[in-house]
Amino acid sequence: MYEHTVTTFAAILAASIFCQWLAWRIKLPAIIFLLATGVLAGPVLDILNPDRLLGELLFPFVSLAVAVILFEGSLTLKFRQIFDLQDVVRNMITFGMTVTWLITAITTRLALGLGWELCFLFGAVTVVTGPTVIVPMLRTVRPTQTVANILRWEGIVIDPIGAALALLVYEFMIAGGTGEALGQTILTFARINGSGLLLGCLCGYLFGRVLRLHWLPEFLHNVTALGLVFSVFALANHFQAESGLMAVTVMGIWLANMKGVEMEDILDFKESLSILLISFLFIVLAARLDFSNFLGLGWPALLIFLAIQFLARPLNVMVATLGSPLTWPERHLLAWIAPRGIVAAAISSLFALKLEAAGFAGARLLVPLTFMVIIGTVLLQSATARTIAKLLGVAEPEPRGFLIIGANIVARAVGQALARHGYRVLLADTVWGKIERAREEGLATYFGNPISEHAERHLDLVGIGRLLALYPHESLNIAAIMHYRLEFGADNVFCLPTRPTGHVPDNLQVTARHRGQTLFGPDITYATLASMLNQNGRISTARLSADFTYADFIARHQQGAVPLFAIDPRQRLHLFTVEVSPAPGPGWTLISLVPDLGTDPEAAGPQLGQAKLVADPDNSTL
Repeated sequence: MYEHTVTTFAAILAASIFCQWLAWRIKLPAIIFLLATGVLAGPVLDILNPDRLLGELLFPFVSLAVAVILFEGSLTLKFRQIFDLQDVVRNMITFGMTVTWLITAITTRLALGLGWELCFLFGAVTVVTGPTVIVPMLRTVRPTQTVANILRWEGIVIDPIGAALALLVYEFMIAGGTGEALGQTILTFARINGSGLLLGCLCGYLFGRVLRLHWLPEFLHNVTALGLVFSVFALANHFQAESGLMAVTVMGIWLANMKGVEMEDILDFKESLSILLISFLFIVLAARLDFSNFLGLGWPALLIFLAIQFLARPLNVMVATLGSPLTWPERHLLAWIAPRGIVAAAISSLFALKLEAAGFAGARLLVPLTFMVIIGTVLLQSATARTIAKLLGVAEPEPRGFLIIGANIVARAVGQALARHGYRVLLADTVWGKIERAREEGLATYFGNPISEHAERHLDLVGIGRLLALYPHESLNIAAIMHYRLEFGADNVFCLPTRPTGHVPDNLQVTARHRGQTLFGPDITYATLASMLNQNGRISTARLSADFTYADFIARHQQGAVPLFAIDPRQRLHLFTVEVSPAPGPGWTLISLVPDLGTDPEAAGPQLGQAKLVADPDNSTL
């Protein structure tokens, strides 16, 4: 028995990782593959029985996992992201949520003929969207920042509110639906939200003070935050049942917006943990589906889904955005995107068990109905949202561009080379003379410290997905890499070293985590490139072919050229780094820095273009 349990957990973890990887490769939400895996392992093959695997620990585990997921999501919610749009978010989680709830309940009553109480419970369960599906979908859809921020705020904040609403409907049903029960229900709703808000604010403030005053060693930040989430969730539920989700969400929002509190490392840890928990939960909950109930829903269930997608959501957004500065295309996209996630799956499973035990007819349909909405909204919206966003003109471009730290001679040369091939570049520096020169050369710039709070508010990163740290001072490059590593991902931050990497002793070597990938070669430094440019070197672009290969290029220059980038026949840009170097072949475009060609302009091979910059001193500091 022990070995079987261990093997099952290991198999679920392996399947979770595979599903996440497959979703990343295909660029679809992982929930699609996780649900398919759970259904295959549970009702189809009958090799996974979550109730037998976890027993009475199943729903306590689900509750704690959802608390961690909501806390992680709330840590990303900063009030400045929705400046002037707070009213829209507030309306969506109040008036808009009510519209969705009522339309869903009425449609369910008309389509399936279930009792009103169960219809209202189903409506309450399905008002939630949730970060488990919103965030992965936003990565794929890439709408404008305004739309993305509204959807993220709505998805995270509405989860505890929707769960509380579902609890209230359940309590009303159990109490017999009398007038006295209605008054008690309203009072309970106020107590859930009040106690959750109070405890969340208090614990968020106290933990923020502990971090700000450095009363806790850094190596305990992550584990303390996790323990605090569990404790706050349990304490809130102890004082007022089902207020735990509200408490941890409020605590996360408080910490995210508290000045002087650094949450990046905690957020990084929680994000990894959330991915694991989300994957595990979707597989386990999907494995509990009863196929006979699911198939027994019939065509009326399709009517319910259509009403939620094409009636409830558009009316929700229409009511919530009245008088807002949102454009009509932005409102249309908001009206299309509202996938349901893990919270809907979890609370429907919990209440179905309780209602079946209490003898409510039709309670067995609650779970398959909810999963029908989850699967339908995720499949339809993930397959169409990016196309719709493009048609509406509210989709950000592919993040192919580069944020370049520095506006010195090397940064300008690299920036010009990338810009000539259609890549957006943005140079950031605090020396006005260098910024001015970059602007004279037609390059987009940011005057200021790229890791300042001002940069967080004003730096336009639309279409930018990679960082090139090209400053002549190592410490400033490292600071930029550490700052943007979470923004762009570890695979998309690159640094030009200030000294040869092969000659730096271990006690002076910066860890790989902090220096990013090393650009251009182990012996190539900022001084190397700056010296070549100051001595009339130029950025050269050559087309490789069967008659002029990469080996021919290297042999002709006898190691004098520095390959920088290569563009393959599918127009994908590859960077030459110490860690990974491309192998350019026929049909590739090679971008290199070559020394002064003197009287032999053909030495670099077939030329497509070249750029030469005026030398400038680089003795300033950022």
